[in-house]
Amino acid sequence: MEKTPRGTSVGVDDPYEFAGLCDHLTGEGRCRYAFDHYEHDPEFARERAEDDYTCPPANPESEATWADCPHFRSRKQDRECVRCGLEEKLNELTDERPLLEEHHLSYRDTLEATDGVGSGDETTATAADDDEPAVDSGDDGELSHEITIYLCRWCHAKVHNSWARITDDVAPDPEAVAALEERRGRELEETGFESAADRYGE
Repeated sequence: MEKTPRGTSVGVDDPYEFAGLCDHLTGEGRCRYAFDHYEHDPEFARERAEDDYTCPPANPESEATWADCPHFRSRKQDRECVRCGLEEKLNELTDERPLLEEHHLSYRDTLEATDGVGSGDETTATAADDDEPAVDSGDDGELSHEITIYLCRWCHAKVHNSWARITDDVAPDPEAVAALEERRGRELEETGFESAADRYGE
């Protein structure tokens, strides 16, 4: 099973099985990274420009895979735990800890760490201590990419602290369900209608 830089499990054997489309891919199948960040990798940008910025892995006629691209990055945006299905419920008016946390299945290398995009904590839920983006895992000569998903705090702890896997068929932890229901209850109270007559008396 794949490991974090600190040696804890990430819960999968092949992170690319959980990778979605590349974050740099446009709706037309072109590479936004080569267009917007030319100075970070001029050779890569020139190659893509010569091919009208077409993304090879996204081209059905190409045999290229996401693992072949030096700048592939996939960060899931679905706000539910991929292991147990728990949904996020945030209250924008409080500083409560999110129910979901960003979980790294794979880490980008130091070259990607310098591009100023995708720091791992910009608009997403907080990452756990073991999830350290921007580390170099390329000692075996293979590309390293940032591939992240969302796990609830409870599944996140189990994956890092045991042999729990992302693919386990599990229900949400009872504590997770209780926390979600408590937030839903408060949300219903806040949105409940109360007439002025009831609020201030006759």
